[in-house]
Amino acid sequence: MPATFVVLWSTGFVGAKFGLPYAEPFTFLLIRFFCAAAILGVAAVVVGAPWPRDPAQIGRIAAAGLMIHGIYLGGVFSSIAAGVPAGIAALIVGLQPLLTAVAAPAYLGERVSRRQWLGFGLGFVGVLLVVANKLSLRPADIAGAGWAVAALAGMTAGTLYQKRHGAGMHICTGSAIQYATVGLAYVPIALFTETMRVEWTGAFVFALGWLILVLSIGAISLLYLLIRRGAAARVASLFYLTPAVTAALAWMLFGETLGPPAIAGMAVAAVGVALVTRA
Repeated sequence: MPATFVVLWSTGFVGAKFGLPYAEPFTFLLIRFFCAAAILGVAAVVVGAPWPRDPAQIGRIAAAGLMIHGIYLGGVFSSIAAGVPAGIAALIVGLQPLLTAVAAPAYLGERVSRRQWLGFGLGFVGVLLVVANKLSLRPADIAGAGWAVAALAGMTAGTLYQKRHGAGMHICTGSAIQYATVGLAYVPIALFTETMRVEWTGAFVFALGWLILVLSIGAISLLYLLIRRGAAARVASLFYLTPAVTAALAWMLFGETLGPPAIAGMAVAAVGVALVTRA
């Protein structure tokens, strides 16, 4: 399950690269979220999944969704659309496992051992090596990098909050509530900040379908199952492998360079994650 999650999650950056030339980020995402909510809602009815009835529980589920989907994905897509180099965005978001490990003991009462701290450190070094040849930030990119920082904060807080308040939700009904909530939140943002024009090309439809089915339904479901079954810090460490797998996919699909430092970084990140998850 962890390996499948990492591979599926990593394809999200590829899907964004395919789709963003044809739609602005918040317009793209609100279409994605409403479609995912509709599919999961139908699936919930078909399988007879229970819907939460307690308003407070619904609010907590929605809040986790706003952080994990709304702030994280909105930040990543806006960062990419603003032209921030992929290496900078990946490096900023790559701090998420380390921040989660710092916060998890106080917020969730989880224990992080010395061996795991070593793993978190090695994981970040691995990410740094993977993206080292893409680290260039122009003054014009600083505002865009702020979106990546927002994404980092959203995913870190969302992972911790989901573990504490939403781990027991049904995947279909809970995710449907989250996607519908974020889609509604994005409507005014897209209306007032974007043109909301979409070029319905074959590439855009493919990217949209991939992100809905493979990411919003497949990868997120795996992430929530992993959060339910394991410590938040251990699950977060898997994100260290995302830049490495994304770099490998970019090398295969777009012919991007994959030099010795990046390959070494992949190995270092893998060792770091192994130290965290096997402790």
